[in-house]
Amino acid sequence: MRFMDSSAFTADRAWGALDIAEIDNATVRLHWTDQPYIWHLNDGPEVFVVLDGAVDMHYREDGQELVERLTPGRICYADVGDEHVAHPAPEARILVIERKGSI
Repeated sequence: MRFMDSSAFTADRAWGALDIAEIDNATVRLHWTDQPYIWHLNDGPEVFVVLDGAVDMHYREDGQELVERLTPGRICYADVGDEHVAHPAPEARILVIERKGSI
């Protein structure tokens, strides 16, 4: 058994992660960030859960950029090919579940 307080986690760099588990070739990681990620296309499905803080999830749909505010407890599922970038507001702790080695 392992217990942790996600609100106390900080990394030494933006998007630094604490590996929590690997389950059937999927990783479960706790990320901390105070900087946006980069625009990218998912190469596998991803579940993104804000635990602390807020994240503005920018995504493109039919050539239009949209933004959804994620607050604690909000879940974002991004599928293969979904183009997006996460912007913390101003910092956040995020649980990410994705295929091992995914971008």
